[in-house]
Amino acid sequence: MTTVSGEFSVKMTPEAMSAVAAETGLGRMSLDKQYHGPLEASGKGEMLAFMDRALMSGAYVAMELVQGTLEGRRGSFLLHHTGTMERGAAGLAVLVVADSGRDELAGLSGKLQIRIEGGKHYYDFDYALPAVA
Repeated sequence: MTTVSGEFSVKMTPEAMSAVAAETGLGRMSLDKQYHGPLEASGKGEMLAFMDRALMSGAYVAMELVQGTLEGRRGSFLLHHTGTMERGAAGLAVLVVADSGRDELAGLSGKLQIRIEGGKHYYDFDYALPAVA
C-alpha cells in the first residue's frame, strides 16, 4: 500500500427527501469536494444521515464519485462512506468501491481516512494500484 496525504474542502448542501424518508428524521445532503495534493480531484456525492443531537448518536452513509489525478494517474473511482456516532464516540470507514476505478486508476483499491485539525479537512489515503503497463 502507498499512503498519500493532503487537504480538501467540502461543501454540503441540504437536499429534499422523499415523504417516507422525511417521516423518519433522516437528512440528505449533496457533497461537493475539492482534494489537493497527491490526490488532485473533485468529489461529488450524496449522503443520508440521522443524528440524535441530545444523545450524540447517529450514522451516515454516502457515495462519492472522485475524478482527477492520483499521483499523476488520471481517472475516477467511487468512495463508500460509513460513519457512526455512539454517545459522542465517532467511527468512520471510507473505502474505494471494488472495481470502480476507471482509466489510469483501473484496479484501484484502498481506504481513505479523514482528519479535521484547526478547522481544516485533511485526508490520508492508503491505496494500491496495479503497475503501469
